[in-house]
Amino acid sequence: MPGMQMPMTSSTEASMQMDMPMSATTLIEAQLNHASSGTSIEPASTPVPMLMSSHGGWMLMLHGSAFITDTQQSGPRGADKLFSTNWIMPMAQHQLGPGQLTLRAMFSLAPATVTDRQYPLLFQQGETAFGKPIIDGQHPHNFFMEVAALYDIHLGERSLLSFYAAPIGDPAIGPTAYPHRLSASEDPLAALGHHQQDSTHIAYNVLTAGLTFNSVRIEASGFHGAEPSEQRWGFQPSPNGHAIDSYSTRITFSPRPNWTAQYSVAHITSPETLYPNEDQQRQTASIMYNRPLHNGNWSSTLIWGRTKSLTAQSNPLIAQSKENSYLLESLIRFRTRNYAWTRIESAGRSNELLLTPGSPLPPNFEEFPIGHVAAYSFGYDRDFRLIPHLLTAPGAQFTTYTTPSALIPTYGSHPFGAALFIRFRISQ
Repeated sequence: MPGMQMPMTSSTEASMQMDMPMSATTLIEAQLNHASSGTSIEPASTPVPMLMSSHGGWMLMLHGSAFITDTQQSGPRGADKLFSTNWIMPMAQHQLGPGQLTLRAMFSLAPATVTDRQYPLLFQQGETAFGKPIIDGQHPHNFFMEVAALYDIHLGERSLLSFYAAPIGDPAIGPTAYPHRLSASEDPLAALGHHQQDSTHIAYNVLTAGLTFNSVRIEASGFHGAEPSEQRWGFQPSPNGHAIDSYSTRITFSPRPNWTAQYSVAHITSPETLYPNEDQQRQTASIMYNRPLHNGNWSSTLIWGRTKSLTAQSNPLIAQSKENSYLLESLIRFRTRNYAWTRIESAGRSNELLLTPGSPLPPNFEEFPIGHVAAYSFGYDRDFRLIPHLLTAPGAQFTTYTTPSALIPTYGSHPFGAALFIRFRISQ
């Protein structure tokens, strides 16, 4: 398998533990590993802890993560809650004809472990709970986060043709989504800019084709643009069906094993349940850097995301409105078992935050941008191995916010939040 530093043979039938997490050295090797969601790519040197075995010509892999988190928030809008976010990804690879077949699924029990269809997160907005807009909260992800097949064919020593098909999957938009990128792997909370950067990581009926040559990859996707409904346990269609009605393209550049950059643009048809007549254009750009260290690793991500309304409105505040978000996050693992990280964001927010949480959308409500919220998070945790193949890390994170002037009467100038958690991760 690409990126592995030891030979694998067809006679290796028993479960086999690797001495090091899976990583690669080139863009093509990173693509063939398919260790992330969809067809997104982190730097080739990025380690991916997982269990690996070989059986009957198939390479079998399993990785996953779970947090049990207690969050406490200050200010008039602050709330407290104990909840769990989690996901697990089984994957199998096999040589088939001239190429490599990869079968991959991703599941989450968050619909059961995040009660009331959301957990508290100051200034977060997007999607609905019980038909009402989520304000100051983050929705859980679906039980089926991804069900996908991938097929890769070498066209030459330096080129790769790839195909991706998923009834539920991740189209070619944005960087690796926050639940799966290494720089965010110890942060128990969602990024505020999630809905401007990578919210399409769970989409219906995704088809993607990509061509990689040396250090450059170009992809195009068709998919159903509407976000998932609140019924998160099954293959639920969105409110407007399941037809492929949206499209995106992404270019990825990876000049060195430690660097990856991408730019993507998408036309998304009716993504929001609350605004079914609004189409959006989304643009993202990101740079990822990963550096292996002695007894550690350093991973960082810089992201810009913009969502633009494509629906003409009579109100000049709304017509062609744009919301930008910016994110810088960095995670360092040192002395083998210790993690320290930061996430710094500036996220465009809308006047939805002026509504009362838990209330229905008012009649004839029109959404428009209202300012940028700044968030500064810092955290630490430390690994312990209590049982084989499972790392456990107790940790803490503190976040402070700077509120735009229009929201100060509602939130205060500098509310803050703290999270205490235990993280579990499958490992070799």
